[in-house]
Amino acid sequence: MNITDLLVMRILIVDDKIENINVLEDMLAREGFSNVVSTTDSRRTLDLVTAFDPDLILLDLMMPDLDGFAVLEQLAKRTPPDEFRPVMVLSADVTQEAKRRALSLGAKDFLTKPFDLIETLLRISNLLETCLLYKRLKNLASAEMPLPTWARKDG
Repeated sequence: MNITDLLVMRILIVDDKIENINVLEDMLAREGFSNVVSTTDSRRTLDLVTAFDPDLILLDLMMPDLDGFAVLEQLAKRTPPDEFRPVMVLSADVTQEAKRRALSLGAKDFLTKPFDLIETLLRISNLLETCLLYKRLKNLASAEMPLPTWARKDG
């Protein structure tokens, strides 16, 4: 897998604390990720998903107006069954209940704050790699396979 393929993938950050967004954006920029969009307003998530089409969503749980659980529920309703858009939850809620609930609602990973930057980058890279491989497999599966010679009308 070429690292350049991962660095151009789109990442959406949803967190009500601008400080958390700044830490994540700086970390991603230092590693060379160039397609990052962020919002402190979780109510904008679905619109941003539609407009930006992120490959990965980094999502806080504890936010005003619309918490991360509600966002996960909305995403699940709007995501086709054959689409893979991983969500990594980054939360200060360290309870088993929060982890289990987020994972059961469709999150693919869960890290607690304060998070280790190296571990976070590794997990982001792993999810992006999985997403990229999924897209490649989906493209291969949907490509028209030529008919064998014996099945062609002209053969």
